[in-house]
Amino acid sequence: MTGTATSRTPAARPGALTEEAARERIIAAADELFYGRGVQNTGMDEIRGAAGVSLKRLYQLFPSKEALVEQMLLERHRAWTEGMEVAAAGAPDAVGALLAIYDYLAGWFRQENFRGCAFINCFGEMGSTSPRIAAVVRRHKSDFQEFVARLVSDAGAPPSLAPQLALLAEGAQTTAAIAGTDESAGQARNAAQTLIRVALTA
Repeated sequence: MTGTATSRTPAARPGALTEEAARERIIAAADELFYGRGVQNTGMDEIRGAAGVSLKRLYQLFPSKEALVEQMLLERHRAWTEGMEVAAAGAPDAVGALLAIYDYLAGWFRQENFRGCAFINCFGEMGSTSPRIAAVVRRHKSDFQEFVARLVSDAGAPPSLAPQLALLAEGAQTTAAIAGTDESAGQARNAAQTLIRVALTA
């Protein structure tokens, strides 16, 4: 599930890794540490150690912490998009596909390492100083809104419903991170059912 930090890969001799394998290890280690502890509280040397690569190789592949945060978020964006698509595709009908968004969130919220939305977390730490990170976060949120809009269209509901449902999902993530429970997913799902019913009967 996209919101989950990737499990740390066992260390290996730096010279034994291909460039692709080294990149994967570094991104996985960065995801776990940045998501669990925050970007500012995590040093590149810690990521190097967790990934099992040399500091030189780390900087060859990712010349700055900003570049590594960007790639970590892009990987999360890919996983989130795929996860949402799979959840929607498994629903019995178009309305069920919309409600599957909140079922997907509930599963994510129940995971032990859930720490809220990584995009919002990184935006809070870096959004005001890094245009690159801000752009990645905005693209992620925009793509999610477009995804919801497509599902709303498939359900035959008016376009105005899409941003309302997206906001419910966003609010549920923030609430779950603060409360430490998955209850907000169910509450958002119930609210979404009401909004969908009203929109389809208006």
